[in-house]
Amino acid sequence: MHTHGEHCAPDCAHDRANDAAPTLVPGPLALYIHIPWCVRKCPYCDFNSHQRPQELPVAEYVAALVRDLEFDLPNVWGRTVHSVFFGGGTPSLFPASAINEILSACSARLRFAPGAEVTLECNPGTAEFDRFEGYRGAGVNRLSFGVQSFDDGCLKALGRIHDSREAERAVKLAQDAGLDNLNIDLMYALPSQTMAMALHDVERAIALQPAHLSHYHLTMEPNTVFAARPPEGLPDEDDAWAMQEACQQRIAEAGFGHYEISAYAKPGRQCRHNLAYWTYADYLGIGAGAHGKISFGHDGRILRRWKKKNPREYLAALAAGSPDGAHIGGDEDVLMPARPFDFMLNRLRLHAPFALTEFEQATGLSRSAIATEIATAESRGWLEGNGEVYALTAQGRNFNNDLVSLFLKG
Repeated sequence: MHTHGEHCAPDCAHDRANDAAPTLVPGPLALYIHIPWCVRKCPYCDFNSHQRPQELPVAEYVAALVRDLEFDLPNVWGRTVHSVFFGGGTPSLFPASAINEILSACSARLRFAPGAEVTLECNPGTAEFDRFEGYRGAGVNRLSFGVQSFDDGCLKALGRIHDSREAERAVKLAQDAGLDNLNIDLMYALPSQTMAMALHDVERAIALQPAHLSHYHLTMEPNTVFAARPPEGLPDEDDAWAMQEACQQRIAEAGFGHYEISAYAKPGRQCRHNLAYWTYADYLGIGAGAHGKISFGHDGRILRRWKKKNPREYLAALAAGSPDGAHIGGDEDVLMPARPFDFMLNRLRLHAPFALTEFEQATGLSRSAIATEIATAESRGWLEGNGEVYALTAQGRNFNNDLVSLFLKG
């Protein structure tokens, strides 16, 4: 980043601007809704997802979500919801009538901003035109398709239930239903994948004209089938890096801005909900295993809360109304020493520069709390700035994990 004016070290800027401790200012509010069931659990997936029972308990789960929300409402009175995200699992297993009921219940209890982004994750293997029309009618205005690859051999290796033809059909059905704000998830460094195959996946995705692409490296996450039994034929680190660089270049050529480590968007189509996470804003999380983060301006607290992961336990706890919070898996205050790392872990995923005032308002800490770490990052060529605004360098993006770890206290 090129800056204008004299360079000033972070602690020098602090001396000028921060005689008093900053006040924590809660950011925009988002709402995450977890639907925990899938047709089949994928071998690479470490999310809270469970193979669907013979009969999905749709009505019971909708009622549980409403009770879950009502329990959390006192923490967010008067605040406006700017985005909603149905994640999973496979939320598209729920019919449009259920999604409509959930959104109606939420908007009756929370203030929704005009034009709030409402995203629903979809499995291309469960796509139907009538369902997309119904989702749109319910208030969903953005879909995220877990395509992962357009190569049938790769899809089989990943344990996906759809093929490439179904993936293309699902995206086109959604567009025909009037939904144009679409994301396509792709993975690379897949078993037996070559550079040509990775680029072919990107070309197939671009041809469908989505508004957003997410492009992830396949990783062996703990407690997954792939972690226990890694698939054969995985590309080595050098080949995976080459795939990433070539795919990034092609995606950029197609007019997508690379705004986050794994996210690319057409102008004005960045995912607002994920931006809430990455800018350290607040979000309510309802549903089995859902996580939330809420800031309190009056006392400077930051609370992380998560719900019980097992759907049966979650439903049982809320069937009785859960007046004592039996559906809560845990509460944790984010204490002052942990906040710099917590903030940077998220904010440094974004390529956009950040201001030190942003850090102060989101954490309630003075910029002096990170002055040493900022100076170290500058000296290593990972950040550049002017004492007030800082941006990741190309080297900082490549060494993102090392950069973020600078802010880990004790």
